[in-house]
Amino acid sequence: MSDERDTKARRGPVLFDLDEDADMGAGKGPSPADAPPVPEPDLPDAPPEGAAMQAAIRVAGRRRTALGRWFWRLLAALVGVFVTAGVWAFVEAMLGQNVILGWAITALFAAFVVVVLLLALREARAFARLARIDSLSRDAGAARASGALDEAMDVTDRLVALYAGRDDTRWGRERLAERRGDVFDGEALLSLAEHELLAPLDKAAAREVQAAARQVAGVTALVPLAFADVAAALASNLRMIRRIAEVYGGRSGTLGTWRLTRAVFSHLLATGAISAGEDMLEPLLGGSVLARLSRRFGEGVVNGSLTARVGVAAMEVCRPVPFTPETRPSVRNLVAQSMTGLFGSGR
Repeated sequence: MSDERDTKARRGPVLFDLDEDADMGAGKGPSPADAPPVPEPDLPDAPPEGAAMQAAIRVAGRRRTALGRWFWRLLAALVGVFVTAGVWAFVEAMLGQNVILGWAITALFAAFVVVVLLLALREARAFARLARIDSLSRDAGAARASGALDEAMDVTDRLVALYAGRDDTRWGRERLAERRGDVFDGEALLSLAEHELLAPLDKAAAREVQAAARQVAGVTALVPLAFADVAAALASNLRMIRRIAEVYGGRSGTLGTWRLTRAVFSHLLATGAISAGEDMLEPLLGGSVLARLSRRFGEGVVNGSLTARVGVAAMEVCRPVPFTPETRPSVRNLVAQSMTGLFGSGR
């Protein structure tokens, strides 16, 4: 019975001190204003902009002034003179001390000079081949604009001669030789040559673009170092441009590859085509998925998209016949094919 009375006593009415509550509301106790702020979701402040590719394009596409060119030329000449004079003085001294050792060093120096000359000859041949493709591209554009059959036939003959030694174009050259006699219109002849000779090369170049875009996107997303993504993006784009040039027949050396890279990036900077925002990536990723991705993965997708744009520009520069609006590759399709399986569909 005593336990029941204790339970009822505990369940009795409760007395509240209204003066104490009023004092707490008047500022003597904690208030909602004193509560700590609720943390916001960790979302990026702005959509990814592809900082690595933006920096790489600015570095490679920066236009040099005439004063800067002369500075580097004179510096290279002075360094060459000093090195040659130093080597010659060293060889003379060695000949005076030990004839056999002096002649051995002279032979090594002569071999080095021969290798340098061979490298210079290779670079000169690469520049000549690139100039040949540039000339063919200009003449093909003029022939398409005029529609003259004789100009189109000349461009077609030069195109066949350009790929005469390649096994991967043999079937296309044979098909073109069989069908070109039935075509009596200049534009139709150029379209036939594009379909038989350049369409397979366009597919091969597109595969190089997709591989480079995946590589740049993966490195940007996974490597947290500040400048590693910029270096990786620049190296991947240089390699992509060189391979695209090789696909179209413009085998380029070191200097030729850098010349092509500068031409491609300068074109992108001049046309303002280096921006890639959520409007272009929405068909690939769906909705506002960039807001749900981490910052690094969003940057990776945008850098890969910019690499695809660089690849399309490289295809336009290296292709011996300019693209038409119907044959020009779509950047969105290349981006979609590149990123499929890398970051998922996003839907």
